[in-house]
Amino acid sequence: IHEFEDPEVFPLGERCVNFTVPRLQAAYNSYLQIVQSPGYVTIMAEMAHDARIIPLDGRPHLDPGIRVWNGDSRGRWQGDTLVIDTTNFSPKSNFRGSHENLHLVERFTRVSPDRLEYAFTVSDDTTWTRSWTAMIPMLRSKAQIYEYACHEGNLGLGGILSGALADER
Repeated sequence: IHEFEDPEVFPLGERCVNFTVPRLQAAYNSYLQIVQSPGYVTIMAEMAHDARIIPLDGRPHLDPGIRVWNGDSRGRWQGDTLVIDTTNFSPKSNFRGSHENLHLVERFTRVSPDRLEYAFTVSDDTTWTRSWTAMIPMLRSKAQIYEYACHEGNLGLGGILSGALADER
């Protein structure tokens, strides 16, 4: 079944449920707000207002039987670099074809007052032959994070269901 032919497998991003991590594109609603508080870092994404609350206290990952949309993240500092290790993705998560076996390691390093270097490495032996890494420069912005209203006027799923019913008839 093609993912757009059945509402049960309709992609999560198209349904406005989840847009997964890491986020690659610098498209609309692509701002992040990163806040550090005692013992935690929170990364709030403008797209769908996903908030990842990441403990920095060295606790282990959740039991492997517990699966989360954006995975289970644990952070630590290596010098000036924030390193976030994420496992336990949901089978319904999808990053470039990787699902519950995805292992994500992100690195945020401030390289100037107005720029972060965001590098991530992904691994999944069931999807890729080896791990791979990408780096995206992130610029500081004073722009406001806006409300993300994905379902406002989104008639796509209704149209797909209507077309499928007509096809069945």
